[in-house]
Amino acid sequence: MLKNEPEITPELVKAHGLKPDEYDRFVALIGRTPTITELGIVSAMWNEHCSYKSSRLHLKTLPTKGRRVIHGPGENAGVVDIGDGMVVAFKMESHNHPSYIEPYQGATTGVGGILRDVFTMGARPIACLNFLRFGDPDHPRTKHLLAGVVAGIGGYGNSFGVPTVAGSVGFHPRYNGNCLVNAMAVGIAKREMIFTSAATGIGMPIVYLGSKTGRDGIHGATMASAEFDDKSEEKRPTVQVGDPFAEKLLLEACLEIMAKGCVIAIQDMGAAGLTCSAVEMGAKGDLGVELDLDKVPCREAGMSAYEMMLSESQERMLMVLHPHKEQEAEAIFRKWGLDFAVIGKTTDTLRFVVKHQGEVKADLPIKELGDEAPVYDRPWIETPKQFALRRSEVPAPVSNREALLRLIGSPDLCSKRWVWEQYDHLILGNTVQQPGGDAAIVRIEEGPKGLALTCDVTPRYVEADPFEGGKQAVAECWRNLCAVGAEPIALTDNLNFGNPERPEIMGQFAGAIRGIGEAARRLEFPVVSGNVSLYNETNGQAILPTPTIGGVGLLADVTKHATLAFKRAGDAIVLIGETKGWLGASAYLATLLNREDGAPPPVDLDAEFRHGLIVRQLIEKGMVSAVHDLSDGGLAVALAEMAIAGDLGADIQDFDPEVPKHALFFGEDQARYLVTCDGATAAQIEFHLGNAGVLAIFIGITGGDTLKLPGEEPISVSDLRAAHESWLPGYMA
Repeated sequence: MLKNEPEITPELVKAHGLKPDEYDRFVALIGRTPTITELGIVSAMWNEHCSYKSSRLHLKTLPTKGRRVIHGPGENAGVVDIGDGMVVAFKMESHNHPSYIEPYQGATTGVGGILRDVFTMGARPIACLNFLRFGDPDHPRTKHLLAGVVAGIGGYGNSFGVPTVAGSVGFHPRYNGNCLVNAMAVGIAKREMIFTSAATGIGMPIVYLGSKTGRDGIHGATMASAEFDDKSEEKRPTVQVGDPFAEKLLLEACLEIMAKGCVIAIQDMGAAGLTCSAVEMGAKGDLGVELDLDKVPCREAGMSAYEMMLSESQERMLMVLHPHKEQEAEAIFRKWGLDFAVIGKTTDTLRFVVKHQGEVKADLPIKELGDEAPVYDRPWIETPKQFALRRSEVPAPVSNREALLRLIGSPDLCSKRWVWEQYDHLILGNTVQQPGGDAAIVRIEEGPKGLALTCDVTPRYVEADPFEGGKQAVAECWRNLCAVGAEPIALTDNLNFGNPERPEIMGQFAGAIRGIGEAARRLEFPVVSGNVSLYNETNGQAILPTPTIGGVGLLADVTKHATLAFKRAGDAIVLIGETKGWLGASAYLATLLNREDGAPPPVDLDAEFRHGLIVRQLIEKGMVSAVHDLSDGGLAVALAEMAIAGDLGADIQDFDPEVPKHALFFGEDQARYLVTCDGATAAQIEFHLGNAGVLAIFIGITGGDTLKLPGEEPISVSDLRAAHESWLPGYMA
């Protein structure tokens, strides 16, 4: 045993999150009792957050290749070709557990981490998105968490200088003990300037870059792989502290030395810090790594090897540099006021060797640290099928007029302006469409090309039927992109679930992955990056299964995009897609009847593909003045959103007497869009789509200052706006 090191006991092993059989596996791998530093290293490398030990078998079934895909899962971010020698790099990650413990810092470091994932690839970040879920608004922690998380996202993104352009905010009692904070970042680069994490060459200098190492964030990855209990507040020291100004300097320095040809490989120090970054760089390049921790820049005195290897201090990078470029790279980093230290080298030993104060603190087989991590085929049971609700089983408790006002003013469907106005969504000057639409649009450099960006999922659907809910999450993301005129090119995911050791939770995960995979294949919408966040539960109460989907679409000309706002009086309103009045697992059922039963709406992927293509063609040809996809709340909510956005009313006719009115206007049938256009074009659309086997129905006309549903008193647009805009500011006040 090394001097001043604790004895490795079963209690110490358990405290590191390793099960007895996993510890035995590690001991057998190295042939001896590990040092405390080695125990810390393996606890980080083999936890759920880093090793994907419960999810890896299922993730392998996802489609990850496509005609545009350059780098799929396995790198810091996915990379997709967007033509003209340019690529887009993007990824989504979670910071759920840290944000529940310390909402401001948890959210800031979530944003900081995902930005580093993107610029580590050599791409300059141009946009951020987020997906947020909180508990019941009446729960005592909800307001505190919402305020802290939103302030943290805005505080980091605004200071770093990247626009936050889109997102989603929702509430449900199942998130009372475990909020969700999923952050997505998108960057662009020249195709030849993409960098990866695989080290090459023997004896190459390994360089530490960025901020100094402190004791914040130690065991952050391990904490993220454990469920919560009543003592979760005690885990506050495992939450990192972010500095967006330091990260901005790090971005500029990294991109500058990349442009100078100094970099062989680069890896962000994210989860598990120096441990994970060093091991991944060596293992991917089939090389060994030797580190001398005496050379690591520290901001606290007396840090041990264990602390340095597990610290998750922010704004740090690890690089392998060309030796003859070392001085040039150092000069650039010193210019930006950042630490630069050669702390090791690559070797031909395939060993991970860590030295500190004249002692070898760790000597481990580098490939096996990743390759020999446990992979579990966890037992799972399929989620019991819900029955499709007959329309007669869903009464109408209030008038459709009152139902619409209550729905658009509900916590889930109300305006989230209070949130996004705290984010700078215009910085860099390339935001074409601000938050609040179906998808954000960001111009690429000087244009005319642009990217459409969105993220979404309906957890109610996934809870009711993980397979259909997984399909629907991808399909809705697809529709959001098509609705602005973009070609969907690739997606990222953030798979948030409870404890995978419970067969019913693992069944939710397996079902959702099957649904996501089927939809991604049929829609030619490959999964190029992502994140899995498990153990999202407190005292045995799991969150709703929430597989967030983030999508990227490509616009050939951003000036030809569509928005959802009614533009002019006298336009015809055309509904594309079939309406049956599906109310199972709907927002209507949950909001007005406090019920969440029934099967979710089925997703016809062939119809989704066909309808999305048609809508994009209508936009490209300039035939439609407004477009909106239908989702939560159905037709009536979509009409209200279009009326509010355009400050223009509409008169809607009874277009299907066979369907009860509350089902007709609030059912959540899929593969549907609303478009507006002049009368002659509407007739053209109905005729041509009908010949193609696609239902397109004239349902009303825009005009006036009220929204009139058949058989109901008109609702003024100003009353709609007041209902839509008032809940969140009132709640937070």
